[in-house]
This record gives sequence, C-alpha cells and structure tokens, in this order.
Amino acid sequence: MTGNVRGVLLQLAAMGLFATHDAVIKTLGGSYPSHQILFFASLLSFPLVSIILLRDPTSGTLRPNNPGWLILRTACAILAGLAGFFAFSTLPLTQVYAILFTTPLLITVLSIPVLGEKVGLHRWGAVIVGLCGVLIVLRPGTHPLQPGHFAAMIGASASAMVAVVTRKLGNRERPLVLMMWPMLGNFVVTGGALTLQYQPMPLQDLALAGLISVFGLAGGLLVIAAYRAGEAAIVAPMQYSQIIWASLYGWFLFNEMLDLPTLIGALVIIASGLYIVWREGSGGNSVNRPATAARLRNESVTAPKAAILQRLLHPRR
Repeated sequence: MTGNVRGVLLQLAAMGLFATHDAVIKTLGGSYPSHQILFFASLLSFPLVSIILLRDPTSGTLRPNNPGWLILRTACAILAGLAGFFAFSTLPLTQVYAILFTTPLLITVLSIPVLGEKVGLHRWGAVIVGLCGVLIVLRPGTHPLQPGHFAAMIGASASAMVAVVTRKLGNRERPLVLMMWPMLGNFVVTGGALTLQYQPMPLQDLALAGLISVFGLAGGLLVIAAYRAGEAAIVAPMQYSQIIWASLYGWFLFNEMLDLPTLIGALVIIASGLYIVWREGSGGNSVNRPATAARLRNESVTAPKAAILQRLLHPRR
C-alpha cells in the first residue's frame, strides 16, 4: 500500500469519527442545551488531553507571548464550539456541513487583513461561487431561515478566524498555550451558562458526552497520521467525505433526507473550496497558504486542531 493510499484511508476514517462526533452532539441536542453538552464534553476530554499536553517539550507558563491575538483566537474558538454544537442540535446534518464547508472560503477572505495575503481573481472567483452555493443551500425567500442556519454561519466564520490567527502566530506560542486557553475559557463561559439553563443528565448521557471527546481526539490523531503518510493535496479533499457520513447518519438515525438543493449547493461549495486549496498548493499568489495549512477541519474544544496536536506529539528537534 502506497503512502498516499494509506493517507487517504486514514483521512476517511478520521472524517468518519468526526461525523460520529457530530451525530452524538445532535443526539444529545434533542434533550439538552448546546452549552451544557459542550461543557461536559470538554470537561470529560480534559484527562485525555492532559496526557498529550504532558508531552510538550518546551518549558514555560500559560502566559502568552501575543496576548491580543491569543485572546481573539480563544474567543473565536469558544464561539465556534457553541455555534457549531447549536447548529448540529437544530439543523439536518447535511445542511450544517454544507455551511461549515465555507470555512476555506472565509479563510481566504480573512487572510487579506490578518496575514497580508494577496488574493487574485481566481481565488476571489472561487469565493463568490462558493457563497452562491450557500444561497442554494439556504434558499432565502422560499424557506424560512432558522437560528441554526445563522449559528452554522457564525461557526464557520469563527473557525476561519481561529485558523488564520493560528497561522499568524506560527511557532511564537507554545502548543500548550494554544490548547489550554480555549479549554479554560470554554469552562468559564459554558460553566457560567449552566447557571441560566441546566437539565440534569443521567449516567448514559454523560457517557455519550464523554464519547464526543473521544471521537474528536481520535479523529485529530488520525488526521495527523494521514498527513504524515500521504501528500496534503491528495489527503485534504477527503475532508468533504463528511457529507456522505452526514447523509447516512441523517437517514438512519434522524430520519433526515438529503434534498436536491442542499446537494447541489454543497457540491458548489466543495468545488470552490477544492479550487482554493489547489491554487494555494500550486503557488497561485499565496505566500502563507492559510486555507491549505488549516487542513479544513473546524476546530472546537472537543476536536482540537490537528496541527497543534502534531506539534505536541511530533515536536521538531
């Protein structure tokens, strides 16, 4: 088996775990508020993440070198988690994924002010086409927009900002700092929200919340293995296989059907995202390659960024 084939298979398995992560969120979302699910899922993920954090070879404290950028990244990571959990709880899985797939497009736009990227006509055209795909999915005027649609768009925007700021910081912050600040901030925000709305959880539902963290972390580890085995240009497009998992889970578990406008819109968004990744990979007016470096997975506290996990598990000597 060649490295690229192994990388593709590992990435497909990772996307299956991430989709399962999201399906469990939707399962619990029918009974509990999204901030409560996020609180317990992140709380139960802490023992697993702590084992990885102990591998950080660099010495220091949690004090950031770039506090302004790190506060912005932390706030966006918390917002991405809250918005994403709410969207998965209230919308069909396929619609959420179609909207979240706009993240590479938004990364391209945000990279202009944050990274000083020069975006040419090709990538601007891809962004416009991708946003047209969002309109196809949302069908404004024919179907009423729900709070979950706005939450998904906010989640995609926040995830894009997290990716761009992470690229901006580079290696100037310890991986421990990049992971712990969002976790601690999430505990404060979601824990405080529990005082406003809380629904007691039986043991089996707490176990499901724990599974969210297990699936998220395992998916991130498989993504690292996939990129170490194969070429990024071949491995990265497998991210979009999540729409297949979403269709299957939606059909079997939630009685959801993938309608034609959502399918067409998702294909348009996927095509534009792949074009942007291809342009960056081929050197098309991109210095920082922000969308390619983001590896196209929306980050949350329960699904930490694979690049940060990789810096912890495989530090450069």
